[in-house]
Amino acid sequence: MDFRPLKVADTFEFVPRLFPDERGLFVAPLQEEVFVRATGHPMRVAQTNHSVSRAGTIRGVHFADTPPGQAKYVYCPSGALLDVVVDLRVGSPTFGEWDAVRLDSAGFRSVYVAEGIGHSFIALEDDTAMAYLCSEPYNPGGEHGISPLDPALDLPWPAGLTPIVSEKDSAAPTLAEALDQGLLPRYEDCVAHYEKLRSAHR
Repeated sequence: MDFRPLKVADTFEFVPRLFPDERGLFVAPLQEEVFVRATGHPMRVAQTNHSVSRAGTIRGVHFADTPPGQAKYVYCPSGALLDVVVDLRVGSPTFGEWDAVRLDSAGFRSVYVAEGIGHSFIALEDDTAMAYLCSEPYNPGGEHGISPLDPALDLPWPAGLTPIVSEKDSAAPTLAEALDQGLLPRYEDCVAHYEKLRSAHR
């Protein structure tokens, strides 16, 4: 498995080796040794989520209060999607920046989203599945969102697809509004949390 850091600090793309044969295909989307090499700590999995989406469906931009936050390791077991990470950490050198990776069931690439970073995606095909490995269980009181259609963010949604967005995500504040409301995580708190995870592994 190979990996590379994305433009948003503390996010990574992982590229596994595929093993096709006459029976079909085998792949290991998460491999701890490589993950630790990238992040400096293992992936704690407290909850797994699975979504299936119509073409054009946008989910996110979602994030959680940090600490503890909720890190996500995501891949697409069926269909195809464009995965987007957004730096929402106030004080981060890459605050307000985003990066995008195509995830699909042909390459089984994965993306790791550290705590405090926003996550979103758009389904490029009908019946697109997304698998999420989450470091913390769902915490309704600590979950937040940024509008995926915020013009200031200018996220890379394909022009040929009509966006399908939930009422909750449609009503989410813009990045500027969330900053004014004090909803966004602080970069220093996130970095301290990452170091705590690394220290526990040493």
